[in-house]
Amino acid sequence: MGRRRNERGSAAVELVLLTPLLVSLMLFVVALGRMASAEGTVDDAARDAARSAANARTEPDARRAGDLLARTVLSENGVKCASLDISIDTSDWRAGGSVGVAISCPIRLADVAGLGIGGTRTITAHFVEPLDTFRGTR
Repeated sequence: MGRRRNERGSAAVELVLLTPLLVSLMLFVVALGRMASAEGTVDDAARDAARSAANARTEPDARRAGDLLARTVLSENGVKCASLDISIDTSDWRAGGSVGVAISCPIRLADVAGLGIGGTRTITAHFVEPLDTFRGTR
């Protein structure tokens, strides 16, 4: 048999070399999770805004209620959009019609994790809510 090399301290060296890689991987997974959470929140905001708008009695009230609720849902869930765009479509505002809400929310990727990722990713959501057939829409 040959001589055995002294391997004392090699585990510590391996750990020191792998730690930055493991931390980067962990931050990347956290960033993906936060992006998925933001997508879910934008979807929730569009759905809730459309439902709120559909419950309003007039078109202007529907636009105000939908916009306010969408902003509230995003704010309460910590989603910070670079430039939030909320579009409320009341073109089919009649008994049995529908109201639609589209939300576009650019998320700054630098805010997501400390990986030095730059740029933005735009999250969009669209939801259409039917209006009650047997209601007045004056």
